[in-house]
Amino acid sequence: MEEGTGGRKCQLLDLPWEDVIVTHIFCYLPLRHLVSLQRVSKQFCALIQVYLANCRTFDFTQRLCTAGSSIPREAFCRMLRDNKVLQNLALQDCSEWLTDKELLPVIGQNQHLLRIDMRGCVSLSRHSLVAVSLSCAHLRHLGLAHCEWVDSLSLRSLADHCRGLQSIDLTACRQLKDEAICYLAKKCPELKSLSVAVNANITDASVEEVAKNCRDLEQLDLTGCLRVRNESIRTVAEYCPKLQSLRVNHCHNVTESSLGVLRKRNVEIDVEPPLQRALVLLQDVVGFAPFINLQI
Repeated sequence: MEEGTGGRKCQLLDLPWEDVIVTHIFCYLPLRHLVSLQRVSKQFCALIQVYLANCRTFDFTQRLCTAGSSIPREAFCRMLRDNKVLQNLALQDCSEWLTDKELLPVIGQNQHLLRIDMRGCVSLSRHSLVAVSLSCAHLRHLGLAHCEWVDSLSLRSLADHCRGLQSIDLTACRQLKDEAICYLAKKCPELKSLSVAVNANITDASVEEVAKNCRDLEQLDLTGCLRVRNESIRTVAEYCPKLQSLRVNHCHNVTESSLGVLRKRNVEIDVEPPLQRALVLLQDVVGFAPFINLQI
């Protein structure tokens, strides 16, 4: 509070709301502080609503409540009620209660979304993914890890309408099979990051289709895909020159004969070479690995 002209004290609310407070002050405050400010007065409450209506990013991992508690359903609905300009939406902290009823209105009125993270939102249904595909044609990044409600039809809808998709996390989406992943790869050739980890339905067919259609692929997570074999990894090595990271832990049919080519290109692989693993094991067990002559 400062002394203004004529001896009048200038207060925060005297500043231009949208041009100064919303744009240059509130953007630096975490959501929990903004929620607290709403309780100060009716004017502050109105000001916070103006800010929330103009937010481009909502990250609900910034907890609004005490440590360990999730965001209340009512707070979620109230905060996003008037927003039609969202570009980034992170929902994983709402996973305990979030359903289609709360999410569908938000998706329907925000057609400029570029990034949505729904990891672990187990109470949603395929209707939410279909709504995303129909409303968010410019979507680039989507997180669906551990959303077992994702099925082939909803993923096909996403692939048909969001062809500029660059990254998608389908970890533990166990309803999905090769057919759905192959369709996604053909429709979304701009994919740079893909995870189909922890899905025993995925075979070489999916991996090869991704490799041949998504030439800009940089990150591929196949952790726990037990049916993936060396043949498809060789295809990835051939068709994906920009690959930076490959995760194949627990892929027991993938061996060094296919991984070796990628190691020579300095691709980050989460499985150590056989000799390295043997040395680590020896060191842990008997403690003499550092003295082994590796040139023998």
